[in-house]
Amino acid sequence: MTVDAVPARGGAVPDTDAQARRLAYLTVCVPAAGFAAALAWAFTYGFTLVDGLLLGGMYLVTALGVEGGLHRFFSHRAFSARPAVTAAWGVAGSMAAQGPIVFWVATHRIHHAFTDTDRDPHSPRPIGDGRFARLRGLWHGHAGWLFTVRRGNWSKHVPDLLGDRTVMRINELYFAWVLLGLAIPTVLGGLLTWSAGGAVGGLLWGGLARIFLLDQVTWGVNSIGHTLGRRPYRTRDNSRNVAVLAPLSVGGSWHNNHHARPSLAHNRHAFWQLDVTGAVIGLLEALRLVSDVRRPRPGGRDNPRS
Repeated sequence: MTVDAVPARGGAVPDTDAQARRLAYLTVCVPAAGFAAALAWAFTYGFTLVDGLLLGGMYLVTALGVEGGLHRFFSHRAFSARPAVTAAWGVAGSMAAQGPIVFWVATHRIHHAFTDTDRDPHSPRPIGDGRFARLRGLWHGHAGWLFTVRRGNWSKHVPDLLGDRTVMRINELYFAWVLLGLAIPTVLGGLLTWSAGGAVGGLLWGGLARIFLLDQVTWGVNSIGHTLGRRPYRTRDNSRNVAVLAPLSVGGSWHNNHHARPSLAHNRHAFWQLDVTGAVIGLLEALRLVSDVRRPRPGGRDNPRS
């Protein structure tokens, strides 16, 4: 069974590169327009405590869904989980609106297989010549790659997902989860303020603006995380740790740490490195909701740069 043959109920898996490009425009442009609308709404009606709570709460849930679910769990199998917990990770990650699970994981595994080469889907290496070559590369690594990525034979990169009914069901319902991620803050905003304005604020800040902001952080790990930052590990790529993004990426921006040991459930390789996702995985392990958690060796530094 190939990815091309996966049931695309609701269009969760595009059938052609043209459909993938249309999905890219929706993924990039709709949240950007929503963020602009949120700023305009706040300028006119103010930014309320409820707006802030819905933005922060939905951001945390979906950021953990991306970094803990789509990345460490589905892409790297850094720990194990039962079907119900697997579904929760999948739904939380899908509500981030960064693409269905199969697309996200296949793209990420290709990235690791061919990091910073011509076959890397989103390497920020300079493109062409001249003064804007590096800028063009940064844009490609950040979001431009979404408009040029080709489907290819994704199936060989995700055979484990294709054989998992829970994962494939969540994948098929991708657009339903995106809508759920917009509906939750909208309903909560209306109920908490008992007003239509609260519902609009919830939709704009907890929904669209939240998607836009998380997109910039996730894509920033792809672009900035392969351009600027520290390289404590000798890796075959240009991955870097970007400390300033660590809180917003819930630990995902310790990118050089990750590329040095991609199968680990924790990116925290020094006591001062903040890794919220790793802490949440540890808590879930203590509650026996996940198991087989892969951790760094004692001391946490494998092949460090001297």
